[in-house]
Amino acid sequence: MSRRVLISRPLPEAVIAAAEELGEVVVRGETTPMTRGEMVAALQEYDAIVPTLGDAFSADVLGAADPLRCGLLANFGVGYDHIDVLAATALDIAVSNTPGAVTDATADLALTLMLMTARRAGEGERLVRSGRWQGWHPTQLLGLHLTGKTLGVIGMGRIGQAIALRAHYGFEMEVVYYNRSARETAMPARRLDTIEAVAAASDVVVVALAGGAGTRHMVGTSCFAAMREHAIFVNIARGEIVDEAALIDALEAGEIAGAGLDVYEHEPDVPEALRRMENVTLLPHLGTNALEVRESMGMMAVENLRAFFAGKALPNAV
Repeated sequence: MSRRVLISRPLPEAVIAAAEELGEVVVRGETTPMTRGEMVAALQEYDAIVPTLGDAFSADVLGAADPLRCGLLANFGVGYDHIDVLAATALDIAVSNTPGAVTDATADLALTLMLMTARRAGEGERLVRSGRWQGWHPTQLLGLHLTGKTLGVIGMGRIGQAIALRAHYGFEMEVVYYNRSARETAMPARRLDTIEAVAAASDVVVVALAGGAGTRHMVGTSCFAAMREHAIFVNIARGEIVDEAALIDALEAGEIAGAGLDVYEHEPDVPEALRRMENVTLLPHLGTNALEVRESMGMMAVENLRAFFAGKALPNAV
């Protein structure tokens, strides 16, 4: 029986070509998450699956596949909170991801949101496009100057450190952070005991935690209450980490100056309250949207497939 691989979303051509060297590859043409029926069928029909964000391989879905053929979920992405790893392991299904490949691109996007929100770039572009701009004047769209300010990072993993590195050496920002354990960093950074302490000390707060049940709504009312009125909030991690209703309340009450968001609690649904706010920058989950990055992620997934079919240890097992 020939090896069969399902790729759950269209990927760059170079990635597909590399995967096809390993056996029969079927690329699902839809750009939306797999349905429950599709996932169960795939587990029965393919030796390996390359899922991605939104493909919810829960314990229920994994347990419904009988007979089970799939031995590997080679996730396309560093985050794998949509896969029940414990349930997969119990069924002898290996799980891998693509760490490292996404770090710089996601950190760059965090800086994009910081700058756009602090300097009110979204408002400015909308003003120009509307034809209502009447020319430069000294008090037009005054925003927050980032240089020399304090950045608070919630979650000091690879991406959190990459954001802090850019902010410190690019904008001379001081860095404080919250993390379960202290980290050696490539820039001066102070670890604080709580998220609230980081929020109170910062001009910009960025969430860079991993998603999953353990971090759901970890950032909420108490964080926003501790933030300064001129401070901005940025999330490039996972939407469900943030209590979106609490964020909206804080913005509407003027407790914080603005927010820059690339992820949302119930993607792709974005609350109308956020969409109507001029002081909120909204991006459609662009964290790793660069061709070379997506190719690198895909090649990393292919290497996990290659190792699996060769009976070797997965390079990026989770």
